[in-house]
Amino acid sequence: MTITKNKAALEFVERCAALALPDSVVWIDGSAAQIERLKAQAVQSGELIALKNDCYLHRSNPNDVARVEDRTFICTRKREDAGPTNYWLAPDKAYRIADEIARGAMKGRTMYVIPYSMGVVGSSFAKIGIEVTDSVYVVLNMCIMTRVGKRCLDALGNGDFIKGFHAKCDVDAEKRYVMHFPEDNTIISLNSAYGGNVLLGKKCFALRIASFLGKNEGWLAEHMLILGVTFPDGAKKYVAAAFPSACGKTNLAMLIPPGHYLEKGYKIECVGDDIAWIRVGDDGRLWAVNPENGFFGVAPGTNERSNYNALQSTLHGTIFTNVALNPDDMTVWWEGLTKQPPARLIDWTGKPWDGKGCAAHPNSRFTAPAENCPCISPEFNSVTGVPLSAIIFGGRRASTTPLVYQSRDWNHGVFVGSAMSSETTAAAAGATGVLRHDPMAMKPFAGYHIGDYFAHWIDMGKKVANPPAIFNVNWFRQAKDGSFLWPGFGDNMRVLEWILRRCDGAVGAVETAIGYVPRPEDIDTEGITVDLDELLTVDKQSWLAEANEIERYYNEIGSRIPDELWQCLETLKKNCK
Repeated sequence: MTITKNKAALEFVERCAALALPDSVVWIDGSAAQIERLKAQAVQSGELIALKNDCYLHRSNPNDVARVEDRTFICTRKREDAGPTNYWLAPDKAYRIADEIARGAMKGRTMYVIPYSMGVVGSSFAKIGIEVTDSVYVVLNMCIMTRVGKRCLDALGNGDFIKGFHAKCDVDAEKRYVMHFPEDNTIISLNSAYGGNVLLGKKCFALRIASFLGKNEGWLAEHMLILGVTFPDGAKKYVAAAFPSACGKTNLAMLIPPGHYLEKGYKIECVGDDIAWIRVGDDGRLWAVNPENGFFGVAPGTNERSNYNALQSTLHGTIFTNVALNPDDMTVWWEGLTKQPPARLIDWTGKPWDGKGCAAHPNSRFTAPAENCPCISPEFNSVTGVPLSAIIFGGRRASTTPLVYQSRDWNHGVFVGSAMSSETTAAAAGATGVLRHDPMAMKPFAGYHIGDYFAHWIDMGKKVANPPAIFNVNWFRQAKDGSFLWPGFGDNMRVLEWILRRCDGAVGAVETAIGYVPRPEDIDTEGITVDLDELLTVDKQSWLAEANEIERYYNEIGSRIPDELWQCLETLKKNCK
């Protein structure tokens, strides 16, 4: 390929090569022929195992199976700018550590240069990155998760780009670092080969660096799905939604409505399952794009019932990480895929599975092309994005939070998002009901002080003449016996319908201490039996306790909490007394 004329890009690659000392440097041009050669090379080396339908299996080191929050750093010149929700390293110290680890780390190896675009190439939303890596696994995953190759360099021209350096080194957990330098547009990842730490376009660029860019440039980078709802009359509405882990995010992104909705002509289309970049449009609305090109999903628990569309997305052209292998037909398996496992399995570590423990790692993954998804939106490759009618926040709460409620206005909606939290389960944390704060589902991903992040949301509201309505949902409210009051999954369409009808002013609501709650008769219950009175109850005493917890959390964050959010908190307290 013709190497870019961008001097800064060439100098970056030269500096990386001079530090890591690879035997050769290969630029990724994005061509099918080059990708096929790399797949064959990875299979020959043992880095990948070939499966059916152009799918592959990768096994990472057992000490390298997940994102490592305590080894993930925001490296700002002032410590206070990283904020209380991030681990911090001074940039000069971080660069010294990185240089010491990376020096000569690619000797005997090839350094691959990946030009990639987050967002459709040429879109006004798009941002270009260049990641260097010594891992073919990283190259092939980035070719699924992002738009890759020469076209990205052509779009870059002489512009700025996000610099990314990754070296596997010896996968030493004690020397593992994922460093972000938001003031320098730089990401460095060392001593890992796990996707979440090394696919630098994903959380590293698309959220941590992009959130900082968004603050400075006047847009939002959010940990949100984007979905479209087509109504029987052909009208389409779009929603962005943020959920912490284990709260139904992927299922909602690819939701299949109940049968009577399908019969009427309702349809759900997935624009994105994980990340949304949101800008103010010329029409005064917020417009959103999914900057990714694929799905990096958790495998265990994914099956035809829990998420049919996600499973279908994995059937060809997919890279699986740390799942089990059925050697009899060279397919993969994980817990929850089928009720009974195959007769013979090789577990995620490469050993015959004896039926004890997990055959697939609990955080095993699939990297699948988004175009495989049966419900992928026609707007997936739109250069303008889609207009948002609603923004939804949600968490896992056994009590207190009703099934759904609407904020009173934009600032109150920001308050609702800032106060997001989920209760841990006994299986996950050893105790139930322990509150884990995760504002806007961005606690691990905001690339700067979380108080400044809230202030940026408040400022965005001042720029939008026609903002989306903001809602909160809770699919996990429980009865006294511990059973779930709401069926969830596809039945969440019933709540989604009320939300969008509410945005159009087509349905009323009841004003409560926390915002607007549906009238029970306005939620469609055809085919199900639920206690909507209980699901929609707002108990003032419980919410007063909630307000006190929010105040404690705000004080923990510190003085950068915007005044507007303190005012919303005081209103909540007043309403609950």
